[in-house]
Amino acid sequence: MAEILISTQINAPIQIVFDLSRSIELHLESTKHKGEKAVAGVTTGLINLHEEVTWQARHLFKNRMFTSRITAMNAPAYFCDEMQQGDFKKFLHEHFFETNEQGTLMKDRIVLEAPYGILGKLATALFLKNYIKRLLTKRNKTIKQVAEN
Repeated sequence: MAEILISTQINAPIQIVFDLSRSIELHLESTKHKGEKAVAGVTTGLINLHEEVTWQARHLFKNRMFTSRITAMNAPAYFCDEMQQGDFKKFLHEHFFETNEQGTLMKDRIVLEAPYGILGKLATALFLKNYIKRLLTKRNKTIKQVAEN
């Protein structure tokens, strides 16, 4: 199992950052380089508690489907999405939001586990963790740009 932690300072009110983080359209904008599409569940607007979205995209040389459900929410401070179907053994993404003097501190915590036992652990250590971290960093940069403009 691997853990990814990222903090992003955004000069915008907490409610705006919280909503942008749940926006299907903004997620698609941040992953357009991967050709990502929302193909089932909530495919537009803001995703809410107990709702699901299924993403389709090309990652690591393969077309993939990933269904995620919002399993917890305490607006505008927190929400959690968890993989329901996909290539991982486990994928949990917690989103934390705190107001501060500069606007909003957005913190992400991802816990992931690849399948295939020792081979999955090796793949996670060699490239998977960094790959997911880069995707999340790009997504957060997009949220920051939109929120601050």
